[in-house]
Amino acid sequence: MPIDINEILASARGRQFDLFSDHVHPQWTRVLRTIGFNRNYVGAEGPHLIDAEGRRYLDFMSGWGVFNFGRNHPTIKQTIKDVIASDFPGWIAFDAPILAGELAKELQQRVPNELERTYFCNSGTEAVEAALKFARYATKKPGYVHLKKAFHGLTNGALSANGDDSFRAGFEPFLPGGRMIAFNDLDALERELASGDVGAFIFEPIQGKGINIPDENYFQEAERLCKKYGTLMIADEIQTGLGRTGKFVAYEWEGIDPDIVLFSKALSGGYIPVGAVLMKKWIYESVYSSMERAMVHATTFSMGNLAMAAGLASLTVLDDENLIERSRIMGEKFKVGLKALQGKYELIHEVRGRGLMLGVEFGKPKSLGLKTGWKLIHKMDQNLFPQAVVIPLFDDHRILSQVAGHAIDVVKFLPPLIVTDEDLKWFLDGFEAVMKNLHKFPGPVWEVLKKLSKHAMTARSREQSKNPS
Repeated sequence: MPIDINEILASARGRQFDLFSDHVHPQWTRVLRTIGFNRNYVGAEGPHLIDAEGRRYLDFMSGWGVFNFGRNHPTIKQTIKDVIASDFPGWIAFDAPILAGELAKELQQRVPNELERTYFCNSGTEAVEAALKFARYATKKPGYVHLKKAFHGLTNGALSANGDDSFRAGFEPFLPGGRMIAFNDLDALERELASGDVGAFIFEPIQGKGINIPDENYFQEAERLCKKYGTLMIADEIQTGLGRTGKFVAYEWEGIDPDIVLFSKALSGGYIPVGAVLMKKWIYESVYSSMERAMVHATTFSMGNLAMAAGLASLTVLDDENLIERSRIMGEKFKVGLKALQGKYELIHEVRGRGLMLGVEFGKPKSLGLKTGWKLIHKMDQNLFPQAVVIPLFDDHRILSQVAGHAIDVVKFLPPLIVTDEDLKWFLDGFEAVMKNLHKFPGPVWEVLKKLSKHAMTARSREQSKNPS
């Protein structure tokens, strides 16, 4: 008897958070309920989510960068349907999948440098794992350098190259050979590379945790150092790729020639998880050096027909709708709008980013009342202040956004590349309203922050009592 998915969805609607808490992840549901993100979504279209009451929400989070093309894009959706209807066989194991060859060709044609081989996997973190493994084998050097505040995934190898202690704590020991250095510090990079045992320097062209932009010529100098010491450059384009920054890949802004480039997230079209590792031919052939070594690195579910088709459809939409250029144009409009607000509100310290990958950093104010509130909240919890933006944006204006990292006062915005002028106005109007309220001290926003601080401190105290050191 076939199942009825619509019936399952309808019967569970309204109790999904209890169901999820009971059987999947109770701590996550606690988070959602605490910050008021426990909504009952029933639909999605383009840059919008739709709840059970028919209200639309503006998604400026895009699933951490998955939905470059919006949700339920008709071209991608139809392609997925066509693949299923074709009954074309997949995962034969001993086969050369047609769609994998086509997607690899299309990706290789779009990157600005020569990356003649592609390895497909299922996610961004798997792509990172493969890249580190390939670099180690190709160079015969076990070491790798990564950057503070980097995020490359949370599986064991990828976590070893993660630059945020909040993710790393308690999972030690990591892969041997890792060295973490500060972003934009060329002297530190050369010190590590000069040891002679570093096979890879892995980096995000723009760091997602904080929207950190490289200094001028930083990556060009890093490339020179990597060539000098025989180290491969791994560009993690998992969030920055496929037009997000106004270029197909963000390293185009830097004019460099990385040896390995990683894709995932938006390549899925928002439907089927996929990862891709593009690399120079000699790296690939050093790993897969003979017929006996043809399976030395593989994964069961890579190169599935649906994933490959989603990737092909995503690239088609990117081209047909001129979304790379659109990302540049709309991103500039977005940045201009945010910078105009920076001039009006003292808590806004900096607006930065490229294309439609933007962050707003908040800083210590000068006026006495706001300074008092700032000190109070930061003394109670270093992670809390950005919630004074994220929560009212969502509660009062139905705009979904995200904090850009742990213990930093940055809120991050990743709207779909299809975002319209009307959507930007919706956002900027809502953001300014939040800023107006935030600049009233004392005021309701600060009272909410104090309550959240107390909740966080109580939760930490509870955890410490359960797990005394």
